[in-house]
Amino acid sequence: MDDLMTGAIRILSEALCNQIAAGEVVERPASVVKELVENSLDAGAGKIAVTVENGGKSLIRVEDDGYGMGKDDLFLCLERHATSKLADEEGLFRLKTLGFRGEALPSIAAVSRMVLQSRLRDSMEGLALHLEGGQIKKTMAAGIPPGTSVEVRHLFFNIPVRKKFLKSDATEFAHIADFLFRIALSFPGVRFLLYHNGRTILNLARRQELSQRVRELLGNEVFGAMKALHERAADLELSGFVGAPDGHRATPASIYTYVNRRFVRDRLIQHAVMEGYRNLLPRQRYPVAVIFLYLPPEQVDVNVHPAKREVRFRRQREVHDFIAEALSVAWRQKFDPEEFTGGEEGNRSSTEPFLAGNSSGWNPQERSGGPPLAFESSAGYVPSSLPRGPNRQEGTASLFQACAREAPGPVSFMRILGQYRNSYIVCQDGDELVLVDQHAAHERVGFEKLKAQFREQQIDRQELLLPPVMGLEFAEAAALEEHREELGRLGFDAEPYGNRSCAIRAVPAILDPRQAETALKDVLAELTSLETGSSLDEALDRVLIRMACHGMVRANQALSLEEMKALLKEMERIDVNSHCPHGRPVMIRFGLGEIERMFQRR
Repeated sequence: MDDLMTGAIRILSEALCNQIAAGEVVERPASVVKELVENSLDAGAGKIAVTVENGGKSLIRVEDDGYGMGKDDLFLCLERHATSKLADEEGLFRLKTLGFRGEALPSIAAVSRMVLQSRLRDSMEGLALHLEGGQIKKTMAAGIPPGTSVEVRHLFFNIPVRKKFLKSDATEFAHIADFLFRIALSFPGVRFLLYHNGRTILNLARRQELSQRVRELLGNEVFGAMKALHERAADLELSGFVGAPDGHRATPASIYTYVNRRFVRDRLIQHAVMEGYRNLLPRQRYPVAVIFLYLPPEQVDVNVHPAKREVRFRRQREVHDFIAEALSVAWRQKFDPEEFTGGEEGNRSSTEPFLAGNSSGWNPQERSGGPPLAFESSAGYVPSSLPRGPNRQEGTASLFQACAREAPGPVSFMRILGQYRNSYIVCQDGDELVLVDQHAAHERVGFEKLKAQFREQQIDRQELLLPPVMGLEFAEAAALEEHREELGRLGFDAEPYGNRSCAIRAVPAILDPRQAETALKDVLAELTSLETGSSLDEALDRVLIRMACHGMVRANQALSLEEMKALLKEMERIDVNSHCPHGRPVMIRFGLGEIERMFQRR
């Protein structure tokens, strides 16, 4: 019988132990870059150059001008748990360096072919070690400048199954670039260079001020709408820059948070940031923020995650409330929540168009089937699913006509009484009073239409006469390159335009062309989420939901009688008791008995 079946205990080989340990530290090429760059920063580097080929699968080289290592240290650094950054147990809770475990170099060496070179600043020459699978194959003198160079080739060459889990070159490179983007924000005084397949991707000069690096990386437009933040309370200090509420994004990736200069993805901090923006953002939208939290090292535990991406605070509630209050005060000094329309009511960006209607909030209709009410309309965009013309009566067949049933259903026979607060259609259905959420209803109809068109691979698109040029973050650029086919099926035509930008030549017909950039950014954000493990079908479903949301009638938008009729008719093809794609109810009914009980008639 196989020894494994008998439960016999054995000691694993050193090579296998190294590969297992490497699995905790080295997830993908970006993990290698992270560990090596953090080592360079801990070594006092003022310049760090990163060169990668094929997304880091073929080559990763990190060169710095730090302190360098002598011969003894060069050999010792390849031993597991050998480090110069930690001397005793107490030091684990007073860490001021990015690394401390002494695992990175031996873990990387165990799953690659590595050339490690280093030279002390006061030495005449350096030393180079050539390794394969963690074993030293050759040692030789090296004529290199002071500092350290680590070259990693053929990552996971000895673990083929791990190589199969790597994504495309574009996606793997996006993770590398994203890490350098984030670490560069935290170290403005360091020059960073990034090369990919012979092209210069990043060339960041040393900066004296954080503001200069933030502007350089986020762009003038985003930085121009940000507000400097600096608060102190006891031994807590918060600094950085926070973006205006109307510059919100689709994912929390736009929140850059650092604890003692270490980039972290911490739920407590993210929750505190969102609390600080309470009632200033639409639901499921996130601000752009670069936030640095400083506190005594003994007050935070950074040794809770293999990749050190998470931390644990001793005084969690105090830290949370300090961050939330600082952001809340910062933006409420500038924005009046009563005037800001991006919060719970309306659930839209202040930049999204709407039709100006009767400001009374109630549009009475004398009788069902009467002439359409006259509303003043702005010159703004009218969703293509609604009738157009002087009174928007022409072309009452909607954008979703192909999906609607010919036979009228009970919904379209409801008597329309009017519109409440330009957000809810008030109807009578027999003895029932019915309230229809116009945005939720239109969003549901639009989502079903888009799904049908997508299945048939013919989502209607509109060509843009003057294609806008949109700047891209690294992850967005990778998603654009990798998912060009899916974007085409979704009705988008976006082409690379220079370095990290694209020209949007066409968008789905359902969208207002002025929303082209916002919609495409949201779509790219959803496609990027494939990296978190969701399937392509799930991501595309979320994309269609976002597109439907962008293209639909909004709350706070006055509708004519014909527009309300058209919307109810479109609802016949869906379950009128269903919910919008976000889970909100489309309509609510009140029975006569319930209403009479409210008035104490029963």
